[in-house]
Parts: sequence; C-alpha cells; structure tokens
Amino acid sequence: MAEREHEHVRVAVIGSGFGGLGAAVRLRRAGITDFVVLERADSVGGTWRDNSYPGCACDVPSHLYSFSFAPNPQWPRNFSGQPHIRAYLEQVTDTFGLRPHIRFRSEVQSLRWSNDELHWEIETASGALTADVVVSATGPLSDPKVPDIPGLDTFPGKVFHSARWDHDYDLRGKRVAMIGTGASSIQIVPAVQPTVDRLTLFQRTPAWVLPRADRKISAPERWLHDKIPATRAARRGLLWGIRELQVSAFTKRPNELGLIEVLAKAHMKKAVKDPALRATLTPDYRIGCKRILLSNTYYPALAQPNVDVVASGLKEVRGNVLVGADGSETEVDAVVFGTGFHVTDMPIAQRVTGANGTTLAEEWKDGMESLRGASAAGFPNFLTIIGPNTGLGNSSMILMIEAQLNYLVDYMRQLDTLGGKIALSARPSAVQEWTRTIQKRMERTVWTTGGCDSWYLDSNGRNTTAWPGTTSEFKKVTRQVDLAEYEVLRVPAARPAGPAGDKPAEVAA
Repeated sequence: MAEREHEHVRVAVIGSGFGGLGAAVRLRRAGITDFVVLERADSVGGTWRDNSYPGCACDVPSHLYSFSFAPNPQWPRNFSGQPHIRAYLEQVTDTFGLRPHIRFRSEVQSLRWSNDELHWEIETASGALTADVVVSATGPLSDPKVPDIPGLDTFPGKVFHSARWDHDYDLRGKRVAMIGTGASSIQIVPAVQPTVDRLTLFQRTPAWVLPRADRKISAPERWLHDKIPATRAARRGLLWGIRELQVSAFTKRPNELGLIEVLAKAHMKKAVKDPALRATLTPDYRIGCKRILLSNTYYPALAQPNVDVVASGLKEVRGNVLVGADGSETEVDAVVFGTGFHVTDMPIAQRVTGANGTTLAEEWKDGMESLRGASAAGFPNFLTIIGPNTGLGNSSMILMIEAQLNYLVDYMRQLDTLGGKIALSARPSAVQEWTRTIQKRMERTVWTTGGCDSWYLDSNGRNTTAWPGTTSEFKKVTRQVDLAEYEVLRVPAARPAGPAGDKPAEVAA
C-alpha cells in the first residue's frame, strides 16, 4: 500500500505568542496564506498565557509593548497586567483572521530537514506535515527551569513554578517559600504576602529595584488615542526614544549607571527601615548587569513582620523543612519557584535536526549563535524569532520581534525571486563573523563588566542572549536578507547516478 502523503505547507510557524502571531500577520500581509501556526496549548498567548501568577504584569509600558501594526488605544494602565496583554493577543488573532491557520494541541515533537526534498519534515502531537520554511517562535521564556535541589522530591507539600501556577491550591494561611528574586518573584511576593501565614524568600542574589511609574490611563486619554491616532503614535515614540537614549550606558559606558544605583538605594531606604535587611537586599554588582526590576510594593512587602529573607539561597529539602546554604531551617507548606527559564538551552533545539544530521542543541553545545539572530548554519529555511543575541535590557522586545519579521518577509521574497524548489542556508563563515562582531561589542557592556552571574550568560560565561545596541540599529541590520551570507540550495535536475551516486541537492553557483 502506498504511503499516505503528508500535508505540505509553505511555512510552519511554531508558537502563538507575540512572535508567532506577529509572523502570521506579516505573512498574510505579504500575500502568503499557505501557512500553519503550531501551538502546543489550547489557546494563544505564549508566555502571557502560561504566566498567570498573582500580580503578573509587564515591566514595559503598554503603548510600547504592542505591535506597531495593531495599536491598542484602550490600554487601562501604563504597565498593563497579564489578563489585558493576553486579551490583546486574542484580539490580534481575531482582527487579522489568524484562527483558521492555528493548530492547537499540536506540540512539535521533531523537525528534520530533508536534503532530498529541500523541506522540513515535522512531527507534532496532532499529526505529521512538511513545510518549505519553518519559523521557530517558541520564545526564550517558555520552558520553566527548576533547579536540582537535593530532597525536593521528598517534600510532602505543594511545589510549582511561577509559570505553571496552581490556581486550585489556596495559599491563604499557608507557610510559603518563594525561591528566587527575579522579575516574577518581585510581583508574586507583594501579591501573596498579605494573605499567607508566613512567607520566606530564598534569595541567592539580590536584585536592583527601581520605582514603577504606573497609573491608570484616564478615559480622556483613551478617547484621545482612539480618535486622534497621532497622539497614540507620539506617546509610543516618546517611550521608545527615551529608551534608545539609555542604551549607551548599558553597552558602552556602564559607569554612568552609578547614578541609577543611588536612586535604587533611596527607593529601598524609603520602604525598608531595618539597616540589616537593607544590607541583605543591596546588590554588590553594577545595576543593569542583571535585569533591572520595577516595583513599588516589593520592598514594603519584605518589611512586613510575616516575611523572612534567607540571603544564602536554598541548599536542600528535608521533608517539609527547607535548609538554606547558611544552615537555617524553615518549615513550609508550599514551595513556589521563580527561578526563570531555559533561555540559553531552549528545549526546541533538541528537536530540530539539520542538514548535517545533527540537532540544533548539538550545534549549539558551545553556545548559541545565528546570523542576525535568525539563521543557524546547517539549518536551511529555518528562522528563529527572538534568537541568539536579540534580547533587551531596557526596552520592548516587540520592537525586536518586528525587526525580525521584516527579515522573515524579505527572506520569503528572496525565495520567490530565485524561484523553483529552493532553500537558503546561512554560510558558516557569515554566522561566525556576525558572532565575532557581537561578542567583541559585548566586552564593553554592563552584562560583561558588571560583576554578576545572570541568565544572559550561558554555561561558558558568554552572553548569547542580549543585543549590544539600539533597537533602531537592529532594525537596520535586519531590514533585508543579504544573499551573499547564504548558500542557495536547489534540487538538481534528474540525471543518471555515477558510481558513488549523485548528491540530492546542490549549491547554486
């Protein structure tokens, strides 16, 4: 019996967060409708669907943390919460007619490049298909990371990660341990502190925290933004411009950030009167080396009598007792991990097998690298949204996503212009040169010189996460595809095989 032919599409997009939905919109606007969006969950939203913990909100102003092609004049606050951002993504999905393209409950299990057919063979939880081009928009903040703590499997109480919040478990009146002091933790701590019996924060490294200039956006403002779009654009432009001017301090002159540290310390002192606690909460590295956090409620919550801070981090678990690295013991009912994500070791990389028969994870074992944050050598017609060295420390990732979507659209245009059954494969020399340039620029940045160990760094201590420049610069270098940086692959014309056989694909001259 002949094997059933798999469904074939022009483009397969993985993920339906900002990156995946943005890719879908831009493909449709470019006249490409033969595509699918493969989503492992049963709804859109990506990280803004998965992160539903108490207090979850964005630390970038709403009018900047949204697509330029899908403005929202009705944002309720300067910094909107998770429910409003998720609702925005649902609205984008409906406004641009994306639902017919989305395959829910279709987690990608494997991606394998076929040198014979010049396409990707895709296995998902809902079936198999093939695609000429794959766009990976799984995002770096999608797979939670839980540290390997001795004895954790023996803990008799409740354990969960902030990105997998258990809404069926009531923390009220419980003794709760919060592990970590990152962006999620500083929102969770003040949200749960008033109702828990006791909250113990296990802090390995303190964070720099600045005031959060949040407020409700008034009805007249929303009316103005709706009726006079220029006012909305001006607001977005101002927010963007201020952040562009800040970039040089992060990337070229980290010592200028010292003044910001003074502001952060004053912010702490206003809420925390205990000198010993202030000392515990004061970082010993340059601000900006790790992600700067924004909160008006974190420090006041830590100063409450039902909160303890263990400054040595969590060492082991003995039954329902958590043991700090300083030997302290704390009996708790529940453990919440706010310990981040697999950023430099994204699980999707283990599932992608390229032209050489190796996985992306194997190729990246010494560190992630790709051309312009999009194309890895040896993985033809495979583009990543929010790939290596595209992260930001002070502005909106939506700006970087849109720049990469420009690159995607031009990539598709180049394929159409070249014509026929074709693929583009990033030249190793081009990837290496791009990476060398990025890493050379990284030497001056606060992420390298600031004296901290952050999630921006991989296991080799190399920053493969952040972009060492402005968003406008990144937009410029991703405006179009430079074919000189790619090998053009074509299926050769049929001809008799020689003694050793013919290669299934050839590089065009």
